[in-house]
Amino acid sequence: MSLGVGQRLDGLVANYFDHPLPDSQELPRWVAPLPEWLENVGLRLAWPVAIVNLLGTLFGFWYYAGQPLDLAPPLLRGQLGAAPAVAYPLIPDSPVATMFIGLSLIAWRLDLDAEPLHMLAFFGCIKLGLWTPYVQLVLNGSAGIVPWLYWFLILSHAAMAVEAFLIHRYATFSAGSVAVALAWYGFNDVVDYFWPVLEGPHHTWLRAEPFGSGGFDHSVLAHDLAAAWAVVLTFIAVFLALATRVAIVRSQLAETA
Repeated sequence: MSLGVGQRLDGLVANYFDHPLPDSQELPRWVAPLPEWLENVGLRLAWPVAIVNLLGTLFGFWYYAGQPLDLAPPLLRGQLGAAPAVAYPLIPDSPVATMFIGLSLIAWRLDLDAEPLHMLAFFGCIKLGLWTPYVQLVLNGSAGIVPWLYWFLILSHAAMAVEAFLIHRYATFSAGSVAVALAWYGFNDVVDYFWPVLEGPHHTWLRAEPFGSGGFDHSVLAHDLAAAWAVVLTFIAVFLALATRVAIVRSQLAETA
């Protein structure tokens, strides 16, 4: 889509959603890769985008709680049913991430001070938005799942990664907030793949993992590759968050110089 068409689309959306937007800062393209018109459209549509994400959260909890994942033998109560209730926040990673970005957009629109929430949303969108397509395309494949659900999982999660790059327009990316997000997602990596602290599997079940009488076989290469990509994405999210903070500060200093 050409820049001119993008600007016209932004103007069209502004006719119906004209909430004032934060100023666009001159940030390096590698920390702010979206064109300004697309950032504007995403922020103007903050309420609809937030609602879609929160509906995705509900769908995700249904997926983890009762959907049998098209595996054989069927999982009687879904993945959440195989774990204690106290472990529930650690299991449905993508639904929690869509909850974070939905609430982050709402907090911005309501002018609430919610920097840790914004960073949880940024980390969640980067991490799950890029982890799930990799797992589905490279590790799981399309066998054992209906085609519409397979592609929905890939495309919806890729859209999460795009949403992450709206957040720099309204968040400060403070070091303390980055530390909160790192603590949460770092802890998730540890309990998902290395040291489960509660009963039941914490990470998303992989169709590439064989299922037997003793449960899923976590010794296969697919499990290690999924774990490695999760950890790498946590590092990438930290780097992008801190780099965005530096870029924001430099832009502000340049404006006041």
